[in-house]
Amino acid sequence: MDDGSTKAQAELMLPSTDLPADMAFFETHGFRLDQIFPADNPTVARLSGHGLRLCIDQNTVCEPPTIRLDINLAPDRHRHHLQAPNGTSLVFGEQPETMPVPTNYPFEVTRQANADEQVTGRAGMLYRDLIPSRFGGQMIASHISIPVGGPVNDMVHFHEVEFQLIYCYRGWVKVVYEDQGEPLILNPGDCVTQPPGIRHRVLESSDNLEVIEIGVPAIHMTNIDHELELPTSAFLPERVFGGQSFCHHVADRAPWLIDHEDKNNTGFKARETGVQAASRGVASVRALRPVEPKTSNEHTTGLHKWREQPEVLAFYFVMEGGFNLLTMDKDEHTATHELARCDSVTFPRGQQYCFRDLSNDLVLLEVLLHASTNAA
Repeated sequence: MDDGSTKAQAELMLPSTDLPADMAFFETHGFRLDQIFPADNPTVARLSGHGLRLCIDQNTVCEPPTIRLDINLAPDRHRHHLQAPNGTSLVFGEQPETMPVPTNYPFEVTRQANADEQVTGRAGMLYRDLIPSRFGGQMIASHISIPVGGPVNDMVHFHEVEFQLIYCYRGWVKVVYEDQGEPLILNPGDCVTQPPGIRHRVLESSDNLEVIEIGVPAIHMTNIDHELELPTSAFLPERVFGGQSFCHHVADRAPWLIDHEDKNNTGFKARETGVQAASRGVASVRALRPVEPKTSNEHTTGLHKWREQPEVLAFYFVMEGGFNLLTMDKDEHTATHELARCDSVTFPRGQQYCFRDLSNDLVLLEVLLHASTNAA
């Protein structure tokens, strides 16, 4: 008898031609019977278990579904399939991979002129892939844009990552982070790290917003937090999330300094972001530009030595200007690649390369991955 206290629930409808057999099948696999009617000749049964509510109805007409239970029957029966009398399939085990993970680690140039159309991703934002190979599952890099500004249809969420960066390239974006105070605005050149598990939300953007987003590993889960409200009342800038701390870099407050560790001898100035310290050495992020840009439109030439890439991965995005990239393969064959604004390049460890013919207005975003991930 319904006393009016039962809360409305969603339920999965299942067909049946043999209700007792279907009930017995699901009860054997962890579901319990909650309702059955009519008592004298049952045609409907409701069962619950594993976070699901099932309604088995001999009068319903529908295709039997597949239900995955995140448990293993036994070590030798991982992801085993069973079928109920009504045709419903039970799949046991963890969620299988739904995206292929490459195993190669290529040198890769991505040019905006050759790019496919942007795809619509989370919260309606437009994504352009900057590392199509995903670098063997190690990293994803996306050029994200919001053409028409205003409030962003986002929710409080967090990512299961080892490292994540948001670098504002064009326009501005308003974001808020767990225990990091009131919402903040990222302007061009500003960036934040999103350490593992930190709750955050994109609130608002300008027209023609463009950001570069880096994620390690390439394939990772985004989880929605329906309970937490941002901003939080606490302000804990030193809080550690997954072994890392939140980093907010404001470009206008950071000087351009000569890079005395520049082994490539390109004559760069660098603007440090503090990301390496905040990520506990997982990655470093800098903006680079030539030390002494010429007043003419000529390019700098002849100052650049070959370098063998020492880090796990090096990623460069051309924010302004352009340059010629020379690469050498293991057989000492060389190739020249002309890079312009919004182009990018990814180097694996051991890749030999050098920069040539830097334009006087060249500005690069450099992301170095120092620690290997568990992705591949």
